Amino acid sequence: MELLQIENLTFRYPGAEADALRGITLTVRQGEFLVLCGESGCGKTTLLRLLKRELAPAGKRGGEIRYRGRSLEALDARTSAAQIGFVLQNPDEQIVTDKVWHELAFGLENLGLPTGVIRRRVGEMASYFGIQDWFRRETDALSGGQKQLLNLASVLVMQPKLLLLDEPTAQLDPIAASEFLQTLYKLNRELGLTILLVEHRLEEAFPLADRAVLLEAGRVLDCDAPRRLGRALQTREHTHPMCCALPSAMRIAHALGAVEQSPLTVREGRDFLEARFAASAQAQPQTQPEIPPEPDDAAPAIELKNVWFRYEKELPDVLRGVTMAVRRGEFYCILGANGTGKTTALQVVAGLRRPYRGAVRIDGKPLKAYGGGALYRGKLALLPQNPQTLFLQDTVRADLDELLALRGVEKEAREAQVKAVAARVGVEPLLDRHPFDLSGGELQKCALAKLLLSAPEILLLDEPTKGLDAFAKQKLTALLRGLCDDGVTLLAVTHDVEFAAENADRCGLFFDGELLSDDRPQAFFAQNHFYTTAANRMARGLWPDAVTCAQVVARCREAKP
Repeated sequence: MELLQIENLTFRYPGAEADALRGITLTVRQGEFLVLCGESGCGKTTLLRLLKRELAPAGKRGGEIRYRGRSLEALDARTSAAQIGFVLQNPDEQIVTDKVWHELAFGLENLGLPTGVIRRRVGEMASYFGIQDWFRRETDALSGGQKQLLNLASVLVMQPKLLLLDEPTAQLDPIAASEFLQTLYKLNRELGLTILLVEHRLEEAFPLADRAVLLEAGRVLDCDAPRRLGRALQTREHTHPMCCALPSAMRIAHALGAVEQSPLTVREGRDFLEARFAASAQAQPQTQPEIPPEPDDAAPAIELKNVWFRYEKELPDVLRGVTMAVRRGEFYCILGANGTGKTTALQVVAGLRRPYRGAVRIDGKPLKAYGGGALYRGKLALLPQNPQTLFLQDTVRADLDELLALRGVEKEAREAQVKAVAARVGVEPLLDRHPFDLSGGELQKCALAKLLLSAPEILLLDEPTKGLDAFAKQKLTALLRGLCDDGVTLLAVTHDVEFAAENADRCGLFFDGELLSDDRPQAFFAQNHFYTTAANRMARGLWPDAVTCAQVVARCREAKP
């Protein structure tokens, strides 16, 4: 049965020169699990929001959207609110009450259901999601993973027929993200819930989906089963940018000339490698990779010594004796679960939070030595978790221009600098757009462009790959490595283990407000079971120290089947 029909859907934002969506035609059957994928800015979020009438953006729309045979515009408010659920990328944008139990009941109360029904549904949903332990807590006290789970439960308690999710795992750590996606799969298979998921993490999303829809420049480029779509992308005459977003097993098989086999999951990838290379890998001498010695004379650009921090006196500590050092020109990545203190540590380094014990030094000087905003004048810049907070003007160009004007740069020079940094980051087409009309990935890139205008010596990044597709991440990688080569120090908080494995000089693991340990990526990820890459899970039985797809492919070619 067809639940959703989209016919020749077009959409253009106010003031835009081109359509964001161009002739989208798509049919979604009841009970399907669809993944919408594509490069940042290709129209995924716009399409998803147009399917939820209450969240539809302002602009000129053409075409038709029908839900259960009726025009979306003709649905009554109750049907639209209750039967079409939406989970946003940023959980804080969706939570509206102060208590967990009240958040679960809020939608049902607005539907006017009897108190007994509300209590029964809330209790059932809290039990299903394991929310009992934090049922009466303040919503502000929840971790990112708990907030996103609460958002999902608050939508599902209204028993929707169609669930729309816009990158719900973007701010979740690898374990929480995996559990969240498995929960969606369970809801789809056990309850028959129809799911449309916008996701850049195709590693785990692809194996769960019935079909994948690939968007490109506002059009549907392909729609097929994930395995067939991945094979079609890899066998195109010209390599499609989304090939680098495919699951690791697919990418490794393709690199080794086995596109037709198209392993999709970690298990299939492991079977593929062991069937081809087990014998030769065992005969191959296991040599430790050459790791360049760490420079002893490299002075730390960032140094924390026994730093303790709590938000209020009566609350528990968020940072518990954190000690760490980041050398000049180093790319250091902090990983760890949601709520372990990673972002707080970044804010302490940036001088936005003041620890009650311990010392923070920037280039050998205590933070208090940088008075009058000196820290932010060419010394340090912070890309926050929510990049919207960096923008105040009606266009990206105006925001960038304002920053340079405040620094006393002449108008002609400002125009040249804005043009140069936009070209460097790849946001030239976005300069005259309103920041809040951009997708998450587009806004992330524009925020980075704004920070680079201040020419910082130290750049702090909180989830820099959030909202970016794999191809955009490759461009970001090249940009960040170029900054390191120029002597810029990078300290990033990330949940993207593959990004950290491929790019970091060192990685550290946060747990319960402490930095447990750090190491070179190859040693760091090879010893982990969960905070590691899919490539390492596939290959560790043959080559335990291979942690990236490129390293696995190189070992395979050395082994020769």
